[in-house]
Amino acid sequence: MTEPGTEGVSGYRDIDEALLDDPARIDAADPGFMLRAIASGGPQLREAMSLAAEADLASLADEGRPRSLVVAGAGTAARTGDVLAAVAGPRCPVPVVAHRSAGVPGWVGAADTVLAVSASGRSPEALAAAEAAARRGARLVAIGAPGSELAAVAERARAPFIPVPRRAPARASLWALTVPVLLAGRALGLLRIAEADLAEAATRLDDDAERCKVGNDAFTNPAKALALDLANSLPVVWGSTPLAAVAAGRFAEMLAANARYPSVADSLLEAGRGSVGLLDGVFGALAESQRDIFADEPSGGGTRLRLVILRDDGFESGTPAEDSDGEEPPAVESRRAEAVQSLAERRGVRCTVLRAEGASPLERLASLTAIPDFASVYLALAHGFDPMAVPAVSEMKDFVTP
Repeated sequence: MTEPGTEGVSGYRDIDEALLDDPARIDAADPGFMLRAIASGGPQLREAMSLAAEADLASLADEGRPRSLVVAGAGTAARTGDVLAAVAGPRCPVPVVAHRSAGVPGWVGAADTVLAVSASGRSPEALAAAEAAARRGARLVAIGAPGSELAAVAERARAPFIPVPRRAPARASLWALTVPVLLAGRALGLLRIAEADLAEAATRLDDDAERCKVGNDAFTNPAKALALDLANSLPVVWGSTPLAAVAAGRFAEMLAANARYPSVADSLLEAGRGSVGLLDGVFGALAESQRDIFADEPSGGGTRLRLVILRDDGFESGTPAEDSDGEEPPAVESRRAEAVQSLAERRGVRCTVLRAEGASPLERLASLTAIPDFASVYLALAHGFDPMAVPAVSEMKDFVTP
């Protein structure tokens, strides 16, 4: 008899590479339709734009710009705060804080704004934040499932509520949750984001979903190719800019939840001050020095690093110079990325580079998240995991829920 909460604890150590070239087997291995959920990024973005417009966020500007903006939630909900801060960039006129604990920081008061975000509308972190914001007189915007506890808190506080229909797990609903956060930030005067930027990001997500669809083999599907690159490795994901670092953190979360892979994620700026030493370690240069390059090594051999560099050369893609005040010069960021790639190659550590595409920060972020999102699911399926069912997460919720 299966213990409660352990359904789906299965899979195999070595990947089934043949599965990735068989659409029928992929469909059978994905009963919860996680690939379909990931492919819905473009439609999610467009629907969220429409729902946010109905919430009349323009009224947020009536009291002027807040002293700070706190985006409260957990997991993907909190990640939306990181996205807002990265898209707004260093010219954002007020601090943006992604708050991942229950309640709100002690300094939050009537001069601040709190966005409480929860895909389910019942996460303890978002509910406690919404209630605390209301008690302290802070402006509140709630974002979550319609008819949820969070919607009720917003109604009692007479605060705007943006409904996000629940069609998939939160981690597959990044864009449904992110767009209302961005549009609330725009209404508060924290960032400039045009309707065209949103439309282009949605188109980018559509295009990447088409490239990563099940019927494309690993030679033409960049997500399948990335999944095969990462198989049986310890992924190290570094982003070349603050925007790319947000995508790196997102990739690490998706690898953990979907493929059950541990990984290291950071910005290249931080990595260059310490964790770049991983390249010299027991999973890096030492492991590679013992590899026989002429042998057909089994996939289950010794674990080695696989470096993934997410590069955002946005300045070179048309970002106006005046929008880059306060940022590190793009040439420095590019040199750092090239230096780390060179260091990895000298040590025999294999490296994959994904480059952002698009003119706006939002479109470039979309391009850096779509392929890794798909790759995490393909990697899960190749190991025999159902990416929609994560038993440890379910058990954890059972332990902590009163």
